[in-house]
Amino acid sequence: MSVTTDSIVEKRLLVTGAAGFIGANFCHYWLQQHPRATLIALDALTYAGNRHNLEGLEQHSGFRFVQGDINDALLVERVMTDHHLNVIVHFAAESHVDRSIHDPDAFIQTNILGTHNLLRIARAVWLDGPQGWIPHRFHHISTDEVYGTLGPQDPAFHEETPYAPNSPYAASKAGADHLVRAYRHTYGLSTTTSNCSNNYGPYHFPEKLIPLIIVNILHNKPLPIYGDGRQIRDWLYVEDHCRGIATILEQGREGESYNIGGCNEWANIDIVRLIGEIMDELFAEDPRWLQAFPHSAAAQGRKSADLIQHVRDRPGHDRRYAIDATKITRELGFKPAVDFPTGIRQTIRWYLEHPQWWQKIMDGSYREWLDVQYGALKA
Repeated sequence: MSVTTDSIVEKRLLVTGAAGFIGANFCHYWLQQHPRATLIALDALTYAGNRHNLEGLEQHSGFRFVQGDINDALLVERVMTDHHLNVIVHFAAESHVDRSIHDPDAFIQTNILGTHNLLRIARAVWLDGPQGWIPHRFHHISTDEVYGTLGPQDPAFHEETPYAPNSPYAASKAGADHLVRAYRHTYGLSTTTSNCSNNYGPYHFPEKLIPLIIVNILHNKPLPIYGDGRQIRDWLYVEDHCRGIATILEQGREGESYNIGGCNEWANIDIVRLIGEIMDELFAEDPRWLQAFPHSAAAQGRKSADLIQHVRDRPGHDRRYAIDATKITRELGFKPAVDFPTGIRQTIRWYLEHPQWWQKIMDGSYREWLDVQYGALKA
């Protein structure tokens, strides 16, 4: 039996990975749009999960935070049954490619086994529980990296592009995608999947490219660029991604996959230069930033671009990703609303205005990890 989530009278959400970058943004977005909704935020609070990302949501009567692992079957089942949840929005994942190269085990544990655990419990509660079959939806968040890499002139990835993952991270996400598909076809679980391009915006964990560059400029530290820096990615503002997911939950066809892209391809080196130019402009326009960040490149009399340092390329580095989002636009009317120059300026300002957020993350031990990570890769 198939069902669309718009047929579910009251959507009661379990959001996994809710204290991570995209998960937290989604929780804020959903509760802004549905202030009386039930939303249970589940997160193990490992290195990338930050309880502070969800601050302010406690004012919503239907919001609850639960610290726990998606591999904890008893906990997940109890949360789902106690709160009568009928929608899972599954963000929880290990997602940093560099970490997957150095330590792939955690990616298999979380991305494959964790996803399977959620699917297994969803089947038990929604299909085989004491009430029998109940309306539900399992929405799985995937990535464009499952499709592999593109040449400069290749057409963008679409929903029928064969999977060809090239990193342990991408392979683990591809495995999770296949499990979601299998649970629909084998057991009749109502599912949807979305494959997104690179996100950016508030709460982005500082080991990823854009926040790393911003924070390093504020510390007058080198800006590490893999290889020639001409790797191309499609960038999507995180609030646009959240709006796309909400659109799928409201209107998406059961069993379908939708690509959510920014229609916005940039080479890494050009992004770094753009961030540097904007930050130099902001510091020149407003002296308070010089006072707030006395160790920044601008405060030291340097141009941000002078900090660029090319390092040895990482193994198996995909050259280009690009998303063809025609399907979600044609079927659901979704288009990204925030262009990249606007979104990147908003993101930089957020980091300038919220130093207490990233300073708590960038403590000595984590800063040391980043220095070792990129220092070992220097050409």
